[in-house]
Amino acid sequence: MAITLLRDRDLVPTPWKNGGGVTRELAVWPPGAGFGDFDWRVSLATVEAGGPFSVFPGVDRTLGVIEGALTLTIEDGTPVTLAPTSAPARFAGEVKVVAAPPGRPVTDFNVMTRRGRMTATLDRLTDGGAVNLSSTGWTLIVACDRTDLVIDGGSVVLERFDALMITSETESQRLILAPCVHILLAKISFL
Repeated sequence: MAITLLRDRDLVPTPWKNGGGVTRELAVWPPGAGFGDFDWRVSLATVEAGGPFSVFPGVDRTLGVIEGALTLTIEDGTPVTLAPTSAPARFAGEVKVVAAPPGRPVTDFNVMTRRGRMTATLDRLTDGGAVNLSSTGWTLIVACDRTDLVIDGGSVVLERFDALMITSETESQRLILAPCVHILLAKISFL
């Protein structure tokens, strides 16, 4: 098992081509992969303006809001508003997704996986206790607020928007969460 601490202050923001926000990549597999050849990619984004999402054919996307509120229209359906208390939204990367202009900047956590090769779940956890982590694959934890964690016998403090990436090839791990925690927990694995 390998544990990597990803501090938000160390992430490099990349402005969007349309000028509507910035993305801060947390991790990508394989390392160094670009948009056309990644197996999975996780990032934080700050959305400052409405508009269409980028299209990623053959990619499944899951999006959880950490700060603010973001209203999405997915494939001309009924608009859905994502907030720090709502469940994440899941949609295919090739469908038309449009964000309404937010009233203030929104921060979200985006998980993208290559369809037919990878699978992912994204859950919002707001209660303390123990969580079983994947025995194989990757687990990413993003702090929505300052969070105390215990894993593999050691404690870690995550500040808001910090992340922890846990890579495991053989053994399952237990994550102990402090009371009143608020995190987004992504589990990614090969099919």
